[in-house]
Amino acid sequence: MNWLRPVIAAVEDGSLTFEYTVRKEMTNPFGTLHGGVTAAMIDDAIGATLISYGEPYFYMSINLIVDYFSPAREGDVVIAKTDILKKGSQISNAQCEIWNKDRTKLIAKGYTNLLKTPIKE
Repeated sequence: MNWLRPVIAAVEDGSLTFEYTVRKEMTNPFGTLHGGVTAAMIDDAIGATLISYGEPYFYMSINLIVDYFSPAREGDVVIAKTDILKKGSQISNAQCEIWNKDRTKLIAKGYTNLLKTPIKE
């Protein structure tokens, strides 16, 4: 998360919104936001959302599905908004949408299931 440098824009129960500025090192050879970096944004943002519940347990992603829709370029600010769709006692389901700054263009959308581990802070 430190490398991605998110800025918290909003916090709600079961939902966080982050802003990221696309840096040169986040782009592919075509100058657009790299898909792997996009997936990392989604995974980190969702993980932070689960931390916001204040539980001492670590959750690990057991899958991550990302659909890519539009490019973002160096210097663009993108918005990642997460939602916990179902918080179970062991497995939680969540999604994250990444939009351009004015939320007129969906960049990507990711879905994941996370497993509560016995690992505590």
